[in-house]
Amino acid sequence: MSVLKRDRGTGRLSRWGQQFLGAVTFYTQLPIPYSWPLSFEGIARYAPWVGIGIGLLVAVVDWGLAVLTVPMGTRCGLLVALWLGLTGGLHLDGAMDTADGLAVPDASRRLEVMADSRTGAFGVMVAILILGLKTLCLMDLETLRWISLPLAAGWGRWGQVVAIARYPYLREQGKGALHKAHARPQTDWLWGLTLLLLLTVGGSAIAPTERLWLLGISLSGCGLAWGSGAVLQWQLGGQTGDTYGAIVEWTETLLLVVMVALQGVMG
Repeated sequence: MSVLKRDRGTGRLSRWGQQFLGAVTFYTQLPIPYSWPLSFEGIARYAPWVGIGIGLLVAVVDWGLAVLTVPMGTRCGLLVALWLGLTGGLHLDGAMDTADGLAVPDASRRLEVMADSRTGAFGVMVAILILGLKTLCLMDLETLRWISLPLAAGWGRWGQVVAIARYPYLREQGKGALHKAHARPQTDWLWGLTLLLLLTVGGSAIAPTERLWLLGISLSGCGLAWGSGAVLQWQLGGQTGDTYGAIVEWTETLLLVVMVALQGVMG
């Protein structure tokens, strides 16, 4: 059954609770029972919350593998595989399709190429680059790994919310159209931003010696999330469901790179 057909307008949960469960169902592969009341209207505003949850799950597994003394290379490879599995490759698929589209010199054909289910050479190369960079960054990341993962996943999805709010949607149909149709541009971006800043403040309170590092991560995350959408807007003149996924993946990946770089500078 299609996710979009599993809308349950009534039930014991509040409207917000139904939307949050809808967001978890849409953005992850976590087994939410079909009998639970779900709503898929306006779920994009919860995407950063879901991202933080994904990051925390990956961080818990990271801790468990460390306790079991799993070698770092294997450990990080498993973490990236888990990260990908929790989303079902939803965002990576969008990044691959977007790469194939942007590789076409004729701008008028880019959306047509992105809609093609077949993956081209540029899409494969981008997937390898994203997964490889994430694995290598996790191997090198030593500072506050437990908060780095949820921050990377959260900022990536906040970038998606900003793109939905700011830019036109280029297709008449598609899963991305649902987000645009029910967006509240004035407030949606505040939901995730508030939680990300609270997470950063909490991390600073727990690890005061890393406050400057966390500040750099917050500024970088905000800039990368905003900038990724702006670049795609410039290239395509708007957004699609694929570009939403590309924003998530590239923000996550580049923020991990920044985390490792700042760790070296401030270490």
